Amino acid sequence: MILSWRRFLIYFLLFAAGIKGFSLDLSDTSTILSNSFYDMSGDNEGTTGFRSLLIPTGGRPESLGSAYTGLCDDISFFDYNPAASSVLEQSEIALFHNSWIADSAMETIAAATRFGNFGLGGKISCFYVPFSEYDAFGTRTASSYYSETTAVFNASYNFFSGYKFRGIAAGANIKVGWRAVPDYTDNYSGEIISQSGLEQSALAFMADIGLLTRFNLGKLYDSRDTNFKIGLSITNLGAAITGFSDSITIDDPLPTTVGMGISYKIIRPLTLALEFRQPINLADLSEYQMFYFSGGVCADILPFFSVLGGFQFKGANPRFSIGGEFEVLKVRFNVNYSLDLTTSFNPVNRISLSAKIRLGDRGRAEQMEKIDELYKQGILYYTAGEYELAINTWKEILLIDKLYDPAINAISSTEKYLNMLNGVQELSIQSDSPN
Repeated sequence: MILSWRRFLIYFLLFAAGIKGFSLDLSDTSTILSNSFYDMSGDNEGTTGFRSLLIPTGGRPESLGSAYTGLCDDISFFDYNPAASSVLEQSEIALFHNSWIADSAMETIAAATRFGNFGLGGKISCFYVPFSEYDAFGTRTASSYYSETTAVFNASYNFFSGYKFRGIAAGANIKVGWRAVPDYTDNYSGEIISQSGLEQSALAFMADIGLLTRFNLGKLYDSRDTNFKIGLSITNLGAAITGFSDSITIDDPLPTTVGMGISYKIIRPLTLALEFRQPINLADLSEYQMFYFSGGVCADILPFFSVLGGFQFKGANPRFSIGGEFEVLKVRFNVNYSLDLTTSFNPVNRISLSAKIRLGDRGRAEQMEKIDELYKQGILYYTAGEYELAINTWKEILLIDKLYDPAINAISSTEKYLNMLNGVQELSIQSDSPN
């Protein structure tokens, strides 16, 4: 353990130093990149409300350039693919912090668990911006926060899950958002107008839906885990209600997006992820918005330390990210830096942090060990000629996992073999009997 900690500290300090050097060396590159991508911006950008729904919460997806719809292998799945809670390896609780621009930030707490093929989760995120108002003499007349808070409830189920085919996971998020605008002052009297902010505040009701499937494709290593995933999702389907202090209206379109992603583990320590997203305006589908795509790579350097990198091309606003993950006593931390041309070139404002507590797999690993023991015992019975005992042992597996293909195939093959033996014995008896 001492050796592991020393190695970890060396790797992490080198990684942190690399991030710092990376941010300082790119100060002259921001303008060049902005100019290069300027002509690729869409005409209808910024026409939807609740823009905080497009701000990454941080963590693993942020390090991968938000290419996560087809990966979703931890609790960060909420914003990308709600189907993933039913295939999570472990139950998790997580905290996220993402520093944005102008002293704004996104704070998130999330939890998710899984019961067999059924997943449940919940999340609360709050994006806030300091709000200060000054009069003509430079005197501060009001000080508060503009905020957007979103609560999420998730449920999903993995259908047709088996040993070879891992099923098709389907899930949904039900979300409620509240945009809180602080009261502002009268231009003439300088006094705060009561409920003036409430008129611009909004209440949003929305939902996400998603699908995720996993299988093996071009696998070059031995592992029970699948190496290829495909995910589909539609996020932020709904509407927002405004005008609570006067007349209530439903005229604030949400940033709805349709996404598709894939992930491919080429070799055991290396995973690639790609994603394509198309924003749509449900209030007016003719308001075309620019598509965007992203890509990311994760390299597992040590069992408890990984390096991640990503790129997102979003019109005139490309984003580059690099991050590191390390695990200590079942708590996995993520530190990420992003050069995000949607904001400003300031490394302090684009640092995100996360910590997730891994609470175990609710006995799934122990259950798999029991299945392995029974399967091996059945093979021993089979090789000893105890075919009935072998079949009964493999049937015990199906009481634990009725879709465990190796046991199903072994039972079927053995029963066919026994039927063949019985047939041969009957023919032998008939041939030996006198006419």
